[in-house]
Amino acid sequence: MVGDGHPVFVIAEIGINHNGSLDDARKLIEGAAIAGCDAVKFQKRTPELCVPKDQRDIERDTPWGRMKYIDYRYRVEFGKEEYLEIDRCCREHGILWFASCWDEESVDFMEQFDPPCYKGASASLTDTGLLKKTSNTGRPLIISTGMSTMEEVERTIAELDRTRLLVAHTNSTYPCPVEELNLRMINTYKTRYPEIPVGYSGHEVGLATTWAAVALGAVFIERHITLDRAMWGSDQAASVELSGMRRLVSNIRDIEKALGDGVKRVYEGEAAARRKLRRC
Repeated sequence: MVGDGHPVFVIAEIGINHNGSLDDARKLIEGAAIAGCDAVKFQKRTPELCVPKDQRDIERDTPWGRMKYIDYRYRVEFGKEEYLEIDRCCREHGILWFASCWDEESVDFMEQFDPPCYKGASASLTDTGLLKKTSNTGRPLIISTGMSTMEEVERTIAELDRTRLLVAHTNSTYPCPVEELNLRMINTYKTRYPEIPVGYSGHEVGLATTWAAVALGAVFIERHITLDRAMWGSDQAASVELSGMRRLVSNIRDIEKALGDGVKRVYEGEAAARRKLRRC
């Protein structure tokens, strides 16, 4: 469950930080589960649909040598057999998993695994067709709002079923400078859309600002997870290593306890000091 009255739902975004290695994906799943995360998230693309034709043959350096961009996209993309193993591994470790789908075929592909929800990436916020198809599965949909104007966010929300919608505040710079995080947008969304659960997807370096998002009222948190921030890949530097993820989750739980319920009371631990120090 996500929302007021429930613990903050913590998502470890594996994304493509596995670099096409199923073994690394298993290690990240296990690490996220040990850290106490509630779910891991992957990214699913159909490369021939997602890579523009004018970019397909552009060559780039990769850990596997120099190759065309379209070939690289296929190299890091998991198929059915890999996701069957991911599903098995997540069940073994007692952690949920789902994906952000970057095209409509990927939604159809993911449906066979009965995911608990979907994520719409910030890049897809204005792809109303994709988001509607995803929402029409009947599953909850999280939309990320990075690289978007408020008008674009409002138009997209107006097109979707709010009863199954969640909104994630984010900034799409990887990594994001702290002065551009604008965490008060969490309260802006909560005020503008009181019926929609609002969370935070962070791409910054460090953990303090994510804890601040929890204190500001984010009901779910997403951070990228990695085995090593120095690994090859565009998302690694903005990710949290396994030890950091354990600390992130542990301190989120402490913050939840510390926030309390806002009702003033005298606690049992204060009783002795009250008797000793109060004079009237």
